[in-house]
Amino acid sequence: MNSPYHIRYLRRPAIDLQKWDACIDRSTNGLIYGRSFYLDHMTAGQWDALVLEDYAVVLPLTWKQKAGIRYLYQPAFTQQLGIFSPTPPPAALIEDFLAHLNIHFRFAEIFFNFQNAHPSLQAYTNFILPLDIPYTQLSAQYKKGLVKSLKLATRSSFQYIHDFDLPTALDLNQQQYQHRTPHVRETTYRQFKELCLFLAPAGKVLLRALTDHRQQPLAIALLLREKDRMYLLQSTVLPAGRQTAANHLLLDHLIREFAGTPMILDFEGSEIPGIAHFYRNFGAKDQPYYFYRHNRLPWPFLLFKN
Repeated sequence: MNSPYHIRYLRRPAIDLQKWDACIDRSTNGLIYGRSFYLDHMTAGQWDALVLEDYAVVLPLTWKQKAGIRYLYQPAFTQQLGIFSPTPPPAALIEDFLAHLNIHFRFAEIFFNFQNAHPSLQAYTNFILPLDIPYTQLSAQYKKGLVKSLKLATRSSFQYIHDFDLPTALDLNQQQYQHRTPHVRETTYRQFKELCLFLAPAGKVLLRALTDHRQQPLAIALLLREKDRMYLLQSTVLPAGRQTAANHLLLDHLIREFAGTPMILDFEGSEIPGIAHFYRNFGAKDQPYYFYRHNRLPWPFLLFKN
């Protein structure tokens, strides 16, 4: 194909991981999902890439294979990937990456990151909250309903815990929510657990919990932390915490703890109206990311996927 850009397709064994991670590190949209260790854990090492020149710009390709056909999919616990670059990629570069992608894969349902806006991509909601101002200014942005809930919650003898056990937090989340996401398999939960255990010694796993007077957990927040961003990967509300606004108070404590620091709290979504409303209550702003679907499967696979 004729193109002004020199883009190469690389299989995973041929990728220079040092150059890859250096590209993610210098990218203004260098999210943790694009790190080689993240991709390796959440795909069991089954990802390839499109690379511009000498790793100036990169696009990870997370793929599976069925009936002899390789296709692109979005791994669980990996909200957005797409094109990572030092500056927002121009439309022409996005189009060229998409054209190369379409040559190698007949089907794709993947999410591009917040700097990959393009008319061919559908916007999805993701809420973020910059924490670089004092708590008094952050809490002044809270909606009235949230303020009322926090006043009720503070009347109870809840404790904000910094050292909650990681395996317990992961197990409780799976127990509470696995039935809502049956497409997330047991192996995927295990992969995410291994990722967290890999990151924890480096201080990149942040666990906070709200407990009652018997030290029983009511709500748990599991976040991954890298550079200036904290990703709320799991928010677990236990049955005893659902009637007490425990999750409201937990996130308020988290915001209070990191207020005035150059951190961004990434709520990770959501398209679900109730969850979106909950995050908006904290003054969070939408930083959209983008969905791409491509389908040129042969018949009868085309009918099946449609």
